[in-house]
Amino acid sequence: MKKLIEEFKEFALRGNVIDLAVGVIIGAAFQNIVTSLTDDIISPVIGLVAQTDFKDLVFTAFGVSIKYGSFITAVINFFIMAVVLFTLIKLMNKAASLGKHEEEAPSEPTTKTCPFCQSEIAIAAIRCPHCTSVLEEAAAE
Repeated sequence: MKKLIEEFKEFALRGNVIDLAVGVIIGAAFQNIVTSLTDDIISPVIGLVAQTDFKDLVFTAFGVSIKYGSFITAVINFFIMAVVLFTLIKLMNKAASLGKHEEEAPSEPTTKTCPFCQSEIAIAAIRCPHCTSVLEEAAAE
C-alpha cells in the first residue's frame, strides 16, 4: 500500500499534471467570462431585433419547447472559446519558437569512402585500414 501511495504522489506532483490542473481551473474561469459575454452582452444585442433576449427565443411544437435561441447562444459561446484558444496556442507556439535557434549547418564530413574496397574510413587517412591500399589523394601530396 505504501508503494502505491508513493507512486501516486510521484504522479500527482509531476509538473505536467499540475500544469494541466491549473489549465483546467483557468479554463473554467474563462468559460464563465465567455458565457457572461454571450448571455449578458451579445444575446441582448442580437435580441433587439426580436424585442426579447436572444437566448429566450423558443419554438413550441406539439407542446414541446425547442430553445433554439439558447442553442445558438451556446454555439456563439463555443466559437468565441475556439477563436481565443486558437489564438492563445498560436501565440504560445510562436513564443516557444523564438527561443530556439535555427538548425546549424551540417559540419564538415569526418569520413570518406575508400575507392578500392568502398569501406568508410577517416577523412585524414592516407592508407585504408581495411584493404591497406594507399589512397591517391595522399600519394599525390
